[in-house]
Amino acid sequence: MKIVDLIKREMVVPALAATEKRGILEELATYMAGRNPKIGRDMLAKVLIERELLASTAIGEGVAIPHGKLAAVNEIVACLGRARDGVEFDSMDGQPTYLFFVLVAPESSTGAHLKALARISRVFKDPEFRKRLLAAPDGDAMYQVVADEDAKY
Repeated sequence: MKIVDLIKREMVVPALAATEKRGILEELATYMAGRNPKIGRDMLAKVLIERELLASTAIGEGVAIPHGKLAAVNEIVACLGRARDGVEFDSMDGQPTYLFFVLVAPESSTGAHLKALARISRVFKDPEFRKRLLAAPDGDAMYQVVADEDAKY
């Protein structure tokens, strides 16, 4: 599974404005709903916030993978966001989170959803990849970093 199979170029947010966890999740939900008519902003925000209440999706090293399931989608939908100044996100390592990769899967999805989460976590563990994403000047450049990384596998 390739990350570029999950994310479209227009689903990259290079400069998130929110400065706290709930605001980041709401901003990403608003962004995704504005670009995908199947996604309801309020429902997605609720799903992401409820998932965070179970346990933080911040995996450390500046990365979080907020995720959830919606009946309204029939395939995995993804969005990549960046908070330049970092946000407190209850990360396992206690450090700020800068990169947010949101995954929204159909309610019936199990295997594909888990494979996508595993693939994203593996790729985002690479410090050079994260560094390139953080240094990218805009959303197009961030998307290209993801595409270049995917091409290696």
